[in-house]
Amino acid sequence: MADKISSETAPGGWAPAVLLAWFVPGAGHLLLKRPGRGGLIAACVAAMFLLGLMMRGALFSPQTGDLLTTVIYVGGFLGNVMSGILYFLTVWLGYSQPDMAGHVHDYGTKFLVAAGLLNILGMVDVYEIATRQKE
Repeated sequence: MADKISSETAPGGWAPAVLLAWFVPGAGHLLLKRPGRGGLIAACVAAMFLLGLMMRGALFSPQTGDLLTTVIYVGGFLGNVMSGILYFLTVWLGYSQPDMAGHVHDYGTKFLVAAGLLNILGMVDVYEIATRQKE
């Protein structure tokens, strides 16, 4: 029965953990009983996101136009959204920083996007643990 999907690779086995890992950074690891990794991911993603906010970084909103504008703004928006609840709380609480010239603001914007990218790595780790590709 090689064509049967095993319970490890079926979406019902790994999808809840991955979705939880996206929405609350580190929570997917806690669900899979990996509290050390979960705490480390949560602390790193939250620290990077909060540092970006303290540097008054701008959150991206999706804009289209030429190819470069679309890639930068839609990609940046997806990076922001991948921070999960941190992004949604920030938007819900009304944080709106205009894109300003200056090194600190620019680094803050990059920190906000990088927090989401780091959370994607955490989600990949959760997927690999849930499907037993990794211990």
